[in-house]
Order: sequence, then C-alpha cells, then structure tokens
Amino acid sequence: MSATAVKILPNYINGAWVPSSASETLDIQNPATGEVLAQCPLSGANDVDAAVQAARAAFPDWKAKSTIERARWLFGFRQRLEEEKDRLATCVTTEMGKTFPDARAEVERMIEMVEAATAIPTTMQGRILEGVATKIDAETIRQPVGVCAAITPFNFPAMVPMWFLPFAIACGNTFILKPSEQVPMTQGIVFEIIDELGLPDGVVNMVNGSRDVVNAILDHPGIDAVSFVGSAATAQYIYERAAANKKRVQALGGAKNSMVVMPDAVMDKTADNIIGSAFGAAGQRCMAGSIVVAVGGAWEDLKAELVPRTEALTVGDGLEPGTGVGPVVSCAARDRIRGMIDNAVEQGASLAVDGRQPGLPEEGAYVGPTIVTGVTADMEIAREEVFGPVLSVVEVDTLADAIAFVNGSRYGNGTSIFTESGAAVRRYRHEIEVGMIGVNVGVAAPVAFFPFSGWKDSFLGDLHAHGTDGVDFFTRKKTVTSRWFSDGQTGKFFVEHGDAS
Repeated sequence: MSATAVKILPNYINGAWVPSSASETLDIQNPATGEVLAQCPLSGANDVDAAVQAARAAFPDWKAKSTIERARWLFGFRQRLEEEKDRLATCVTTEMGKTFPDARAEVERMIEMVEAATAIPTTMQGRILEGVATKIDAETIRQPVGVCAAITPFNFPAMVPMWFLPFAIACGNTFILKPSEQVPMTQGIVFEIIDELGLPDGVVNMVNGSRDVVNAILDHPGIDAVSFVGSAATAQYIYERAAANKKRVQALGGAKNSMVVMPDAVMDKTADNIIGSAFGAAGQRCMAGSIVVAVGGAWEDLKAELVPRTEALTVGDGLEPGTGVGPVVSCAARDRIRGMIDNAVEQGASLAVDGRQPGLPEEGAYVGPTIVTGVTADMEIAREEVFGPVLSVVEVDTLADAIAFVNGSRYGNGTSIFTESGAAVRRYRHEIEVGMIGVNVGVAAPVAFFPFSGWKDSFLGDLHAHGTDGVDFFTRKKTVTSRWFSDGQTGKFFVEHGDAS
C-alpha cells in the first residue's frame, strides 16, 4: 500500500465526521505483516474543545430524555453490533494482532456491556424512606454527572471503550472517547454504527490522538469525569492531573496476576485454563495470568500437562485458521518482551519453553509462548508487567507462602487459585489483597453486571468500571427531604401556614 493511498482517520464531533486540525499523524500498522493500514491524526486541544462544546450543548436535552428512551436506543445499538460482529472482530485482529477467535470473544463481551447498560431504568433508581421524622420523607435520586470522557488502551479496542460509553449515556451524560492511537480503526466502525442510528448530535464524540488529546481532556473545565485504562504509571498521572482539575476519576492501571496451583488441582483442566490465561491475546491483557505459583511440589505434575500443550501452540497471523498465538501489538513491544526474557535468564532463570525466536518474518511482531522457570520474587520478570505471552513459574512450600508472594506485589488486579479444597479457597479469598479472584478459572474478569475492581496500584479512584459501580460513577446523588403542611386538604391552593380550605 502506497503512502498516498493511506487514509487519515477523521474525528467524530457533533454528529459528523470531521478532519482533525492536526498536521502530524501516526501510522497504524498490521502487527502480523507491518503493513500500514491507515494514519491516526495526532489531534490537539482545539479538537478536544470542539468535542466538549458539542457535548455540553447536547447535555440538557439528552439528560431530559426518559431512561427508557435512552435504553431503547441502546437496544438498537446492541442489535447493530451483533450484525457487525465478524467485521468488528476482523478489524480487531488486523490492527491489534490477537487471533480471530480471541477477537470474536472480545466483541461478544463488548455487546454484553451494552446489554447490561440497557437495564438503566432499574439500576439508576434511587431510594426513599417515608417518615424519617414526623410527616417528613426523604429520598435519594440519581442524576447524570455531565460531560464524561474515556481514554482507552490498545489491547481491547472493541470492549474497553464499552466499559464506559453505554453506561455513561444510559445515565444521561454526554461522552467523548479517545481510543488508543495504535488501534483506532475498530472504534471507527463502532461510530459508523452510532452515526447511522441517529443518536442526537453531540451525545457521543470521538477525538483521535495521543498525549496532547489526553492532556486537553484532563485540563478542560467542560469535562466533568474521566475514565482511563492503561499502565500503572499513566494511571497515576491521569488520576493526579484530572483530580487536581476537580474531575471525577476512575483510573485502571497495570497488573501482575498470579495463578496459585495447589497439589490437589485437576492438572489437565488447570493447564488448559493457564494456557488460555497466559497466552490468550498474546498475554496482552490486564487480566492475563503471568505467574504460576506452584505449591508443595505441584509444578512437577503441572509441567507434564502444561509444557507439551504450550509447545503445540501455533504462532502466526491471527486471521489464519489454527493460529493459537498472534503477534503482539508492535515490533517495539516484541523487542521489549524479548529483552525481559533475556534479563530473566541472565538473572538465573531457565526456559522450559523458549518463544523468543518463533521462526517467523521479523516484519511481524511475533513472540512465541514462553515458560520461564526458577523465577524468584526479586527478579524483574516476577515484579513487572510483561504484557506478552510469557509465563513465569515460582515454586513455594505452602499456601501461606503463596499468599505472601501474591500480597507482596504492588499490583492487586486479578488472581486465581486451582484446587479442590474448599478450605484452601476460603482462606485464599479471605486473605488475598486482590480485587478479582478466580477459583479454577484462569481469567477472573467479571461479567458486565459486576464491577471490574482492581486493588493497590492496579486502580486509582473509588468507583470501578461497569456493573453497579459504573452507574454510580456516571451519576450524582441528590437527597430531597420534604413535608407538606396542608395534610391534603381541599382548597383553591396550598399554603404553608393557616387553613388551606
């Protein structure tokens, strides 16, 4: 594809596709081939301001819509996403790299988010207590926050924006999305669907770009709430800057998720779950299991199941049938991941499976599934997020040792335990300092009607993504205390004092 044939993606502002004011662009590449697919404009503060003005103008009318009217629009949106499922999944694979089955599963979860948001006539309900004092009642109602913005990552270009967009607009807010500049094309398709469904102008807007767009969102006085998903360091930056500008913030950061394997685990099924967790989406997800903590000699039994299954995985283009692991998002990411594996070996670890050179063209961003053994808590690969198809193995003597290892991480996003012991599970779920726990489940990400709830450096804020927390984040509570002096007597009008008859 020639440079002159590459499309520069537009922004979507006030119900129209508009060119960015920026002159600088970033190439969007297919990580499997290196092909330039399109160019992302690096928009700036002027573009963000245009989106904010549109969103602010649209807010009063959208807020005034009934909850059922907003829900009905989401029903139509969900139907069109369902119809475009394969197109969306193909785009995810093409621009991000994950296999088509993984991409299809992502789109299914995306649709699930929209479905959950359609329950807004129920989930946005307030509370009332009659008789808080003599002839006095109190009620709490929920109202939208205003203009909300989301800054989303590359690893789930379809799903993660829907952690926020449908819940925000269902609650009566207007919305601005900044998708990852590495993978903006999937949301381009989503906004094509939004455009054809006739949502009122300005209710949802999309501004493509990078750091300048992020900073403009954080600083703009017309934005009331900011949602973010990305690395821990960037989450800290987002949280501090947005909060300093008096915005409501939810910032989901990095992760280092451990999977504890007890000696009584059903090893074949455990191995299957670990492979899906560690190597699905080429390990590029915040809920990926990147460490096996094998308790009391469990590694020997697990290794017999896990290593051959891992070696059997096919690495290649995610659109090719039979591919088990696709490329990572970029060659830069590939080189960083290889460097972390090299560092682990230099620090004394061994490789039960070595995926550094999968035998594929270097134009593609390929790292094969890798299992690193002999890992200790002080190694970089045990402490830092790899975000690639790399599984580290730590061996400990007891469940208490495993809990201490997991709790020693600065992250607290997800964890799993594999065992048939209810007592072990109870102790683990009680003592572990992690927000999302799986029991014999490799990926403990909750469904859309439960909150996505990391702890420690994995999350900054109070209210988490989607579920009831999502509704709470996108609404403000208002409490009304009321009494009536007339006691319902008849008359021309009611008065505060005297006889109303």
